[in-house]
Amino acid sequence: MRSSALNAVFQPIISLTDGGIHAHEALIRGPKASSFHTPDILLKAAAEENLNFEFENTCIAVQLARWGELHESGRLFINISAGVLVQVLKQCGRETLLKMISGYGVLPRMLVLEITEYERVADMDELARVVSEIRSAGVSLALDDFGDGRSSLRLWSQLKPEYVKIDKYFTKKISQHADKLKTIQALQQIAAVFDSSLVAEGIETEDDLRVLRDLGIPYGQGFLLGRPNHIPHEQAETKALEVMRDRRVAVFPELRRASSAGALSRLAVLDAPTAQPSTTNEELAQLFLAQPKLHAIAVLDGTRAIGIINRSLFMNEFSKLYYREIWGKKSCLIHANMAPRLIERNHNVDDLVGILTSDDQRYLTDGFIVTDNGRYAGLGTGEQLVRSVTETRIEAARHANPLTFLPGNIPISEHIERLLHSGCDFVACYADLNNFKPFNDQYGYWRGDEMIRLVARIAVAHCNPQRDFIGHVGGDDFILLFQSNNWQSQCEQIILEFAEQAVALFDEPARLAGGIHADDRYGMPRFFPLTTLSIGAIKIHCDEFATAEEVASAAARAKHDAKTAGEGLFIQTTPNT
Repeated sequence: MRSSALNAVFQPIISLTDGGIHAHEALIRGPKASSFHTPDILLKAAAEENLNFEFENTCIAVQLARWGELHESGRLFINISAGVLVQVLKQCGRETLLKMISGYGVLPRMLVLEITEYERVADMDELARVVSEIRSAGVSLALDDFGDGRSSLRLWSQLKPEYVKIDKYFTKKISQHADKLKTIQALQQIAAVFDSSLVAEGIETEDDLRVLRDLGIPYGQGFLLGRPNHIPHEQAETKALEVMRDRRVAVFPELRRASSAGALSRLAVLDAPTAQPSTTNEELAQLFLAQPKLHAIAVLDGTRAIGIINRSLFMNEFSKLYYREIWGKKSCLIHANMAPRLIERNHNVDDLVGILTSDDQRYLTDGFIVTDNGRYAGLGTGEQLVRSVTETRIEAARHANPLTFLPGNIPISEHIERLLHSGCDFVACYADLNNFKPFNDQYGYWRGDEMIRLVARIAVAHCNPQRDFIGHVGGDDFILLFQSNNWQSQCEQIILEFAEQAVALFDEPARLAGGIHADDRYGMPRFFPLTTLSIGAIKIHCDEFATAEEVASAAARAKHDAKTAGEGLFIQTTPNT
């Protein structure tokens, strides 16, 4: 610090919309040939010498001075810890601070203070007051490394910074991790609430850049876009510019397992009367007679459910000769199932699947008891259970097919919409199996599922995961959306490889005969050749299609023509026929 051996370097912050330079971040470096060259070592040494405040002030002065010497007019991000910002304003005041900034030839309105180490701030209200005072002079604010585990959502809400930098953990390999993509989408929603612009840090690969661009993240920073340099960059790196100018869209990573989440709160929980251990069989009968549609009654000990009594079983006993005289005044507990199924209201619907597969089928006839924080809330029926589990699985399959874990109808439509919106041409293919139904009828659903999974595996193996999208519509129907130029050879290879591998799923007699004997859809016996794959393809020009539904319909017609023509791959040239 005494020998003025600290140097400033500048890394560009790029607009991911057009590839232009939005700003530069000033970074500090020590003597190049020494062990104190990197900022981490410098910061550690300053802490050991108890010179954090002095070192940080010196760094800021060096960075501002160098920016002024270069006569740069662009926006400049300067790192400053929250504690130092508060302390500096207390010591020198707002006006003196602004004069110092201007003295270096830097306009306050082009300066962005990037707040670091804000997790150490004891008085958040004081920091907010200081930021408000600085902002009144035209200086903007950014939060650094948001999401690194130290960040504060409250601080984002309270300071409402113009910029929030997303920690590089969430941007690194985002093209491969659906959970990171979902996290950033959530941050986008928060940014919209607080009117902040997001900056994605740590961008190092073209695939990650393409995903972040297509997500709509406004700004990015990283080695792919531009490395720190003593002279500010005039433009982003060539490879990054090529990605941003390429209209092809990224294939967003999807969760590789079907989500089956469905809250029990969606069920119509029956608000039914209850019984106590002291309730007599005579009294219980009156409760059932008063509500003819009631399938069961829960027995409570206070607010805690301890049993459930099935209506049909009880009324059968109650109607027997002399039952009232002998058992009418006795406790209803003699008819209770003392091991009822208790389900918390906020639990996942999948928690109830065990009822369907349980050896004790009383759960289907008795239903189950719904609790809220352990207290009785009502009853659920077996019919409701079956319906709810079915609806939940159907809804989940629209997002990810439970057999292949490939994207379902909703992600397929979303990706087509993104392709249409991009303005780029692409190829939509619809794949379907020939003679699959007789195969499935002959060998059963297990082997049928194996054949469908085979289609998925081969398609995934022959498609570019960063360019081509594979979706599973359902059954043996698949959608492939190609941006790769060699899409035709890819399709032909998928068809050929499937034909080679699918043979192994047939028994030896069928392989020797070249097919199987089975009934057709009209119940007439006939011979069916070995199962093969047909793909109908259509080139999509964005000015000819307006919606995902139109594209899917055109691809389905191409598939129909492929099966009719008996060809493996059929390329439809006229979308309106």
